[in-house]
Amino acid sequence: MQCLIDGRSAYIGTGGREIDAACESVVFVHGVGQNHTIWVLPTRHFVRKGFNVLSVDLPGHGRSAGPCLSSIEKMAAWVVEVLNATGLARAALVGHSMGSLVALAVAAQHPDRVRSLAMVATAVPMPVSDALLETSAANDHTALDMLTLWGHSSTAHLGGNPTPGLWMLGCGLRLMEESGPDVVHTDLSACNQYTKGLEHATQVACPTLLVLGERDALTPVRATRALADEIPTVATVVLPGAGHALLSERPDPVLDALIRIV
Repeated sequence: MQCLIDGRSAYIGTGGREIDAACESVVFVHGVGQNHTIWVLPTRHFVRKGFNVLSVDLPGHGRSAGPCLSSIEKMAAWVVEVLNATGLARAALVGHSMGSLVALAVAAQHPDRVRSLAMVATAVPMPVSDALLETSAANDHTALDMLTLWGHSSTAHLGGNPTPGLWMLGCGLRLMEESGPDVVHTDLSACNQYTKGLEHATQVACPTLLVLGERDALTPVRATRALADEIPTVATVVLPGAGHALLSERPDPVLDALIRIV
């Protein structure tokens, strides 16, 4: 569905279901240079279970008009406006990578709007290397190559995806290639500059789940310890052998984890 947020067109994937304010809702927020399509499997599951599903394209991504938003806090405020525009009082929030930071900020700043939180492939803080920032600022394809290389486990580089015919690295790279100029750099900069994450974690009032990849090189498991220590009610699931691209590398285990909390 398309709606207007701050006067600009925004796309929200609903799985073909009309929004019903009487039903439980879940909002999915994608990561750097991506869009709502990364959530296809969870979207289908929760729609079948009778949930409202809002799988958003952040401004400047996918089918949503730009420009991109320059900070995690601005993205969080935009997600709240999506809830307002669709008439939803509360929702579960699920975010991947950058989207997990956005979901965290919403949960901290608007606890009355969030009934549960799931952070997939996350870390707080989420620093970005100088090499990635410099190459993405130049719109150099090398930035996308690095994100693809580091974003997948060694097993994913060899194939073996549980979804027949899916080329994980190729699909992930092509999705980022569809982003407009400066989108990836703006997203990476927002992650790098988000300094309030641990402060926000202490303010989260809802049940929270961290879904992590054992071999995630971008947001390694060890980088989540401070985050987990600060959130009052938190559980952690670590998926063996998985990298950062959990939604393509381990689609079924990620969904199984989300069912526990959404």
